[in-house]
Amino acid sequence: MLHNLNNPKMQLSSRKSDLKEAILKKFISQDRISQAADVVLSLFFPRRCPVCQDIVWPTGERICPGCRDKIAFIREPVCKKCGKEISNWETEYCYDCARHPRSFYEGISLMRYDRVGQATMQGFKYHGRQEYGAYYIEEILSKYGEKIRSWHADAVIPVPAHKSRERKRGYNQAEILARELSKRTGIPELKNVLLRTKKTTAQKNLGGRERFYNLQQAMTVKNRPEWAKTVILIDDIYTTGSTAEACTRVLLSSGVKRVYLITVCIGSNR
Repeated sequence: MLHNLNNPKMQLSSRKSDLKEAILKKFISQDRISQAADVVLSLFFPRRCPVCQDIVWPTGERICPGCRDKIAFIREPVCKKCGKEISNWETEYCYDCARHPRSFYEGISLMRYDRVGQATMQGFKYHGRQEYGAYYIEEILSKYGEKIRSWHADAVIPVPAHKSRERKRGYNQAEILARELSKRTGIPELKNVLLRTKKTTAQKNLGGRERFYNLQQAMTVKNRPEWAKTVILIDDIYTTGSTAEACTRVLLSSGVKRVYLITVCIGSNR
């Protein structure tokens, strides 16, 4: 064995292998490798459109071109706190934020939680359509990328699901959003810092006040890095704001200085 290692031919072969690897690293970017992997995966596991649920065509796209027009993207004017659409430019806050002051600094959202929004969230949240997360984040960065960069966030933190619920679904949809945002912006993802320690009643069955008290007792922060002072909290849906408020208060009590909020869907103003 020692003889083989000292063999000039073996040494030359090793040098050639190292040189080949160096050339590949120099000329094939990580983005191109990722794109190639996406193409290969799409051949075996075709992406589904987040609107019509059919296989996306043309291959490589994340949504059918005609289906994008069916999404009600959020338009100005919006609430200066949660990002919900409001009726006129004279008003600063939506009905809920005016009545219930928010602890998070600013929130943004991608689309209305209307019939189309509800259907795409059902697929993403309950039917295993994890690939929708990449589409949502692409659209969020296209619309709000400059604003998100201006926040100078130290970390992105997903709203946690209880472990039993996560096991049942197979994933936490907020973690998928956090991972995609982190991958595209370079902001570190902290997915085991904000934890849900108690299983709560399904939030959709509760009113705003009940949601908040239900969640406040269920959230805790563990092992938050000291450098994570300004954070982005990310979730799929914003309706009453109770989940975001409960998470924000727990984060602030742990030493976080400022919390921003990103959601995919948001309810309408009253």
